[in-house]
Amino acid sequence: MPVNPLNRREFMQKSAVTGAAVAVAGSVAAAPAQAADRHPGKKPRTWSFSILGTTDLHSHVFDWDYYTDAAYKDSKGNSVGVARVATLVKQQRAAKGEDHVLLVDAGDIIQGTSLAYYYARVDPITGSDAPKHPMAIAMNAMRYDAAALGNHEFNYGIDVLRKFEKQCRFPLLGANALDAKTLRPAFAPYTVKHIRVPGAPDIKVGVLGLTNPGIALWDKDNVSGKMEFTGLVEQAKKYVPRLRALGCDVVFLTDHSGLDGSSSYGSELPYVENASNLVAEQVPGIDAILVGHTHTEVSSYTVTNTETGKDVILSEPYCYGMRLTVFDFELELAHGQWKVTSTKAQTLNSNTVEEDEEITELLKADHDLVVKYVNTPVGTCTEDLSAAEACWKDVPVMDFIHEVQMAAVATGLSTADAALPLISVAAPFSRTADIPKGDVTIRDVAGLYIYDNTLYGKKLTGAQLKDYLEYAAKYYAKVPSGTTVDTSTLTNANSFWDYMYDTAAGVSYDIDIAQAEGSRIKNLTYKGTSVTDDQVFVVAVNNYRANGGSGYPHIAAADIAYSSTNEIRQLMIDYVTSKGSLDPADFAATNWKLTQDGTAVF
Repeated sequence: MPVNPLNRREFMQKSAVTGAAVAVAGSVAAAPAQAADRHPGKKPRTWSFSILGTTDLHSHVFDWDYYTDAAYKDSKGNSVGVARVATLVKQQRAAKGEDHVLLVDAGDIIQGTSLAYYYARVDPITGSDAPKHPMAIAMNAMRYDAAALGNHEFNYGIDVLRKFEKQCRFPLLGANALDAKTLRPAFAPYTVKHIRVPGAPDIKVGVLGLTNPGIALWDKDNVSGKMEFTGLVEQAKKYVPRLRALGCDVVFLTDHSGLDGSSSYGSELPYVENASNLVAEQVPGIDAILVGHTHTEVSSYTVTNTETGKDVILSEPYCYGMRLTVFDFELELAHGQWKVTSTKAQTLNSNTVEEDEEITELLKADHDLVVKYVNTPVGTCTEDLSAAEACWKDVPVMDFIHEVQMAAVATGLSTADAALPLISVAAPFSRTADIPKGDVTIRDVAGLYIYDNTLYGKKLTGAQLKDYLEYAAKYYAKVPSGTTVDTSTLTNANSFWDYMYDTAAGVSYDIDIAQAEGSRIKNLTYKGTSVTDDQVFVVAVNNYRANGGSGYPHIAAADIAYSSTNEIRQLMIDYVTSKGSLDPADFAATNWKLTQDGTAVF
């Protein structure tokens, strides 16, 4: 859960993009345009090839939204799914030679949709009569050459990831994912691909995969004691020279890490979360980097290596299969060795093509099965519960999440901890979520809680709770008293995205947006009495936040009163199923509001 998919700011394109084209792996005959020179002594032999890149597919197979039970739709007219990407890939191979293209992914493959959840939990690929993961089927059919591990690969545990790995006919790469006991790579660090050039030496392309250090926090429960995750720069410094020593003419990195040098987890880890730009800048010998993780479109971005002065081209193709990056490389043969003379990148939009018929045929049955599953009724609701205003108002649909979290934590507390006041914190993950009045289905509930988080109960003092809420309040822009509040510009200040913003239930408080950050929480009370600094609370919180995600103060180091491996989303579905009906009157009131100098805003 390290990024809000569609709220990240887009990078401005920093370097011009042109489309160079031509050949790659397994070539047995040169295309006419590629036969640059077959006569020694006249001019150097040249060759061109392309690497295609995807990232953050998140198990989007078709152009479909399982939460709305309709075709995917956003304000920019994007389309999603590997079925459309497959069409773009086939077009590239047809233009450049069927076997003349490498295809690489930058991670976050097996989590993110109801289809992903179904094959991890409902009919898991680890079962005795296990199905094959739809993403393995699709990516094998598309002939991927390699994929980096994403942090969300670890959400369902290492067993699910290892089974997926076995189903893939391409390596999952992670040079900085280390076995905790041996400190050796737990996955293949790299792969080397050979590009056949008639009448000349092969072009050797080393593909190095790096994943996100944040896994150590975000999936602590799944990886602690089993794997460790070091920095991208540190491991690239180790493996890039190794690839050059192996004779690689081109070194290409696929990083599940953004390119702005930022981190969302404060000081919890010594390694940078979004480090691709730092890798390019600090590690000599890299030609290009496929970037992932931040769900941003960066068509082409140039970083100059500080040691060599060489430009390194980076590109991030958005997410969900909305874009395909095309890296074009031109090389020249000098003294029996290939040298890169030009590298360019561009992104292609998948909304310009139709879904590939082969992928559609392979996965339609899996897709239909999941559509049937998510449309299963689980109960009813007494009124429409919308999340449209959840980012700036106390709304009943958020009280539903808080109610489920507190009820679950309450069942597992010790006698001593059960005597403490119990509260809950949770984020408004989706502004489009809506649980309708009347029949409620699995997809209605799943659309409200879109991440596969599990549940903790952690202890915070009153002073720590106030710090926690002050940290959350930096989500709002400062709006001086008397100034009209515009909700379109009110939220997401400080690049603090919706999934990072927590509201609290069980206590009452005001957020004064006219005040400076750090001085906004007012009138913090519990059952009508002011919260004291030394008062101790049990706080129901998801595992991502409990382990340090988004950098909230105190929570990662707090004592644990409760933990569970059950996903909060499933707890919510079970709550509706057991009660038969959702009624906001049954929820504990959250009772927070925005103010300007003490005057309520809404």
